[in-house]
Amino acid sequence: MIKHVALIGFGEAGSTFARAGGWAARACAFDIAPARRTVMAELSVTPCASAAEALEGAALVLSLVTADQALAVARTCAGLIDPQALFCDMNSVAPGTKRAGAEAFAAAGKRYVDVAIMAPVNPARLAVPLNISGPDAEEAMELLTDLGFQKTKIVGEAVGRASAIKLTRSVMVKGLEALTAEMMLAAEAEGVADEVLASLDASEKPISWFARADYNLDRMLVHGRRRSAEMAEAAAMLRDLGIDPLMTQGTVARQQALGVLGIHPPPEGFAAKLAAIMTSKTPEGEN
Repeated sequence: MIKHVALIGFGEAGSTFARAGGWAARACAFDIAPARRTVMAELSVTPCASAAEALEGAALVLSLVTADQALAVARTCAGLIDPQALFCDMNSVAPGTKRAGAEAFAAAGKRYVDVAIMAPVNPARLAVPLNISGPDAEEAMELLTDLGFQKTKIVGEAVGRASAIKLTRSVMVKGLEALTAEMMLAAEAEGVADEVLASLDASEKPISWFARADYNLDRMLVHGRRRSAEMAEAAAMLRDLGIDPLMTQGTVARQQALGVLGIHPPPEGFAAKLAAIMTSKTPEGEN
């Protein structure tokens, strides 16, 4: 059993995990926000005045800071952490950012693990799925399981792979959220929200994402230019309503970019379509 886990960052994720696991005295934490010390005391987690103090003697370190601070924190901790300890970078950052953090640890002779939190920490808490990658992923999974995490999965030996799965998925998940906002603002402004949502319900079909990805790529390759023109009109509608078409303008560009490739007919399967797209891409900036 882990006697000492250090949390660098004690915001929503860190405090939620510590509370759900009843870590109490097993854990110590450091957060740059002094107000978080009150939450640490409430959970009987040992508050520390610095990252160095938190890291001292820790067998496992969980980095749970804001994305813009993740790399700086990793580089700082690389020089402070015990060589036998594991540093689990659980922040939602790009694979390249994780690899840069791992390089700092390797240069210091320390051990770094890429951990991606694959769903909101609330209400899942310790049942939140964790993807883990890196040379020490297996040991990290054992230690995280010991802390009470229930859904851990090793996705590869390369640092960055766990985060690549997370952030690539986020392109869709967060993109749909942004598209929903853009759609609903327009629907409400035009007084057609109920009809638009009913129409979407009526057209929705149960289909796997493997099939959906293949179908969507097929439609864009075949009809991209026509759909780009349609979406340009949708963008014009949004502007008329005083709504900045942030997402829709990107759709105009993406539909056009695939439509002009001239891949007719598209090959079968999304893998073959992607290969054809990658080998047929026009130079940057060309239509």
